[in-house]
Amino acid sequence: MTGLMPYPNADAPSQELIAACVHCGFCLPTCPTFAVLGVEMDSPRGRIHLMKTVWDHRLGADSPGLEDHISKCLDCRACETACPSGVEYGKLVEGARSQIVTARPRSPLERLVRAAAFDWLLPHRRALRAFALFSIAAKRLGMGRLLRATRLGPARRMAELLDLLPDRASAAPLVTPVAVGMRRGRVALLQGCVMGSVFGDTNAATARVLARNGVEIVAAPGQTCCGALHAHAGERERARDLARRNIAAFERSAVDAVIVNAAGCGAATKEYGWLLKDDPEWSARASAFAAKVKDATEYLGDLGLIEPPGALYGRVTWDDPCHLLHGQKIREQPRALLAAIPGLDVVPLVEADWCCGSAGTYNVTQPDLARSILERKVANIVRSGADTVVTANPGCLMQIQSGLRHAGSDVRVVHLLDLLDEAYRAV
Repeated sequence: MTGLMPYPNADAPSQELIAACVHCGFCLPTCPTFAVLGVEMDSPRGRIHLMKTVWDHRLGADSPGLEDHISKCLDCRACETACPSGVEYGKLVEGARSQIVTARPRSPLERLVRAAAFDWLLPHRRALRAFALFSIAAKRLGMGRLLRATRLGPARRMAELLDLLPDRASAAPLVTPVAVGMRRGRVALLQGCVMGSVFGDTNAATARVLARNGVEIVAAPGQTCCGALHAHAGERERARDLARRNIAAFERSAVDAVIVNAAGCGAATKEYGWLLKDDPEWSARASAFAAKVKDATEYLGDLGLIEPPGALYGRVTWDDPCHLLHGQKIREQPRALLAAIPGLDVVPLVEADWCCGSAGTYNVTQPDLARSILERKVANIVRSGADTVVTANPGCLMQIQSGLRHAGSDVRVVHLLDLLDEAYRAV
């Protein structure tokens, strides 16, 4: 016996997945945290090595070093795109985080914060909507300036969090428009926690664009937060509870596809089969549900636009959300949809596949690293000469807009479905 704490439960990072890593190092140049820190253990290869040392009883699951290096990972999954061996790193790092949460004692304050975020806010759209509206109102009233004036660390951090918020929130209930012309599909939209509470206008725009292209949208009452943020934070059991609720809700809707317009949510729901693989009652249902999930850009890109959008004018660039490109392997469809809008001058973005530093709650838990990563993204956007940057994830929208604002840039940040809806209204 070594006296070191082993992994405490079955959510531990899979030894089979760990063994797929051949330590080639192709992942290192693609890893934002390795680029900033230059530390092997803050690279995918290094973190996989740490996971293996716990299995080998050379490191405890409650080791502060393990938590430090795993918590600094963005879970952007750029390493998966680069990996010639097909290592499923996202599953590994989320498994490791679940073990750390269980193995390491949490302070009363951290337990309270986790309960507030994961139990009281994210699964309850009304509560999250009220919290978002209160926070945006505080931002408009200049609370950020007052907090910074105190020169207290926690107060400055709260001011930085207020800066991330958009200037306005929309949480209107989704009204499903009637499909135009011959019906080409029957879908339901995952309205999401943040999307439904802050970006309700984008949900409405998504429904209008789908309907404009012959897609019937039906309601899926009973749906809730997808659980992506819970899984990223190691809260696997909470994520499973939410997954079961969503699966049951969308099964009742009897649709061809479940449409998701937030890249992180899409990646998470497509992995419900993995999340519930050890649940005999839900495993097959989870896999069947996951097979129906489509990102909105993926679905529209594959289906094709039957009605051309109207012309918009300006210079735009596309930024790949990590969980769209690396998590879902979707690259061509959003670019094709952007190119389908007449009048736009679409310019390339250097390192469009590089993380912006939002990464779920990463800009909250690792603010200094997130800021360094964001500065690189903002510099590339400014150098592109674009007046609009287009993306497809709420965290990316808020993070990039905040970074541009701090850089003194007036570049607009917009969701691709909002831009398509704007183009259709220009017809």
